[in-house]
Amino acid sequence: MSQRTVLVVDDEPMIRMVLADALEDEGYLVIEASNVLEAVAVLGNRHVDCLVTDIDMPGGLNGLDLVKFVRGFDAGMTVVVASGGRTPNDVNFPKSCQFVPKPYRLEAIIESLGTSTDQVLSRGAC
Repeated sequence: MSQRTVLVVDDEPMIRMVLADALEDEGYLVIEASNVLEAVAVLGNRHVDCLVTDIDMPGGLNGLDLVKFVRGFDAGMTVVVASGGRTPNDVNFPKSCQFVPKPYRLEAIIESLGTSTDQVLSRGAC
């Protein structure tokens, strides 16, 4: 299988860096964005297989807005949403995403990406 590309979106630089390092160690190619607008710019220029995004970020748009945007052109993309202040019950959470509460173990993100990717591959969407 070819190397999969993950877009990591979080406004906290340290979280992005640590998660990016862990995902690279797992064999993913990682692109980082600090907010939704940066992520949209990346998605307009690069192929991305997976998205890991925080919900609450500055700038008026949040991670759930980003998920809606992604679903508009790629219903099969693997998406993992993380949040320390919200749960799927608190927001209109998309059923097509994995949720990981913050603070999270890096393994939880990696496992969520693997599980979602396996499901997508078994459906033949990737």
